[in-house]
Amino acid sequence: MSNSHVDVIVLGAGASGLMLAAHAAKRGRSVLILEKANKIGKKILMSGGGKCNFTNLYVEPDNYISHNPHFVISALSRYSNWDFIGLVCDYKIAYEERKHGQLFTLNGAKEILEMLVSECNKTQNVDIQTHCEVGQITPLEKGGFSLNTNQGHYTCDSLVIATGGLSIPTLGGSGFGYELAQKFGHQVFPTRAGLVPFTFSDHIKEVTTRLSGNALDVT
Repeated sequence: MSNSHVDVIVLGAGASGLMLAAHAAKRGRSVLILEKANKIGKKILMSGGGKCNFTNLYVEPDNYISHNPHFVISALSRYSNWDFIGLVCDYKIAYEERKHGQLFTLNGAKEILEMLVSECNKTQNVDIQTHCEVGQITPLEKGGFSLNTNQGHYTCDSLVIATGGLSIPTLGGSGFGYELAQKFGHQVFPTRAGLVPFTFSDHIKEVTTRLSGNALDVT
């Protein structure tokens, strides 16, 4: 068990958490990533059928659904798809373009995960702990946060929620991040499913089973 202070604690070792940790470390911050699963980047490894659709050639603010469209404009002006494509090229990761400008790795999603981990390791300011269950989180009077976990007690100046959404519970998806955000006074909008398959279990299943493998572009 440990008891320590770091500049930044990131909850979640997925794509967002790893990317943020790498950039915070480059700014001289000490970073601790806490991941409840046994491995990091599980969703990265399964994305794109294992080939990771890591970005798109055509990324514009209008492509995003957001309650605050100005945020998307600001975010993409600071770090665009071309910045990430450049990073992929720096690591000599082979990729291909598919329909609608989608970019996929040729040799597997593991290369994207390894790239993000390498970025975190560049400064030696990032520590990653898996199997870490976070319990009580409380704000400190002088600023910052206190966290109790199954691996010890930690304090930090900045706390980042990068726990992902509700999708794929078997890979760690949960409402933990939403609940935590609400606890600290952030407005959380109702969630809704996106990019999910239709699942049939009644008489329609028999019909759709026979149609398996067929594809049709629709709007």
